[in-house]
Amino acid sequence: MPYVNIKVTGGSEAPTAEQKAELIRGVTDLLQRVLNKNPATTVVIIDEVAMDNWGIGGETTTVRRQKAKAQKPA
Repeated sequence: MPYVNIKVTGGSEAPTAEQKAELIRGVTDLLQRVLNKNPATTVVIIDEVAMDNWGIGGETTTVRRQKAKAQKPA
């Protein structure tokens, strides 16, 4: 039974219900096509992680995105 855990940032950038459904279908189809796994026993979990709980390079995603936005030319 394959188990796939997808983690994405939540909040205002969280995927829509339609996008989540597409991810679940796509991952399930990929595992069936590439690894010949049974879709009926394939589990896909999508976790939404708050941007303050996700860090890269010593900074939260919130801070990194604020910096990137400030650096974009108007």
